[in-house]
Amino acid sequence: MIPGRYSAKVSPGKIRNEDEIISYSKKMEERIATILEDGDAPLVVGGDCSVLLPVGLSLKKRGSYGLVHIDGHTDFRHPGNSSECASLAGEDLAAAVGLHYPRISDIDGLGPYFEPGKAVHCGCRDEDEHLSEASEKLRLVVPASDAMADGMARTARRIVKALKDSGGTPYWLHVDLDVLDPSVMPAVDSPDDGGFDGKQLIELIGALAPGAMGADATIFDPDLDPDGRYAAYVARVLSEGLRDLGGARGDPV
Repeated sequence: MIPGRYSAKVSPGKIRNEDEIISYSKKMEERIATILEDGDAPLVVGGDCSVLLPVGLSLKKRGSYGLVHIDGHTDFRHPGNSSECASLAGEDLAAAVGLHYPRISDIDGLGPYFEPGKAVHCGCRDEDEHLSEASEKLRLVVPASDAMADGMARTARRIVKALKDSGGTPYWLHVDLDVLDPSVMPAVDSPDDGGFDGKQLIELIGALAPGAMGADATIFDPDLDPDGRYAAYVARVLSEGLRDLGGARGDPV
């Protein structure tokens, strides 16, 4: 499925591309559901972090699942903490756990798509403006600096334990490529220093992939990669890190 180009236009009282996001989410939800019903683990690639909405819709119809949100930002902006809500790419985690406008976070009455107590975030920078609130409301938040200090294997075990303790297993794996440091991945829309290198991300998602229902990878910007070198890098990171995607997954009890 290929959506249209992103529009920068903002309508009063709505986020960018709101109608298109809702319409496309319902269509993609059906495709994800079909793949899951066939016993396969979907991999959603492309666009921005709004792809988490159709994922949430599809999984909520099946049961109550966990979420591992790996991102260079918490993406926790919402109407309760900001008057500047406009781009779902910076608000997707808040929407996924039911904190956004109901027309976004409660499509077809299915919100929250993931319970906050079954959601984990990993990868934000220490200066993220919503780090404190996300830490209070989510099951676990691990900034990039903590993950690198602890090591990726230990961080992955910590995440899985938190999800098991919350009943949030199996889970969905969301990967925003701006979790990578811009020294290795500048072709993203909001690069920030202090991120992972490719080896670290491969180790982290490689440890988490087997227990995941599926995964998405977002925010790579091809307009910032004219010769395709970063696209090849992304392909290598994802193919190595997600090779065992869904290998040990199951449905919630």
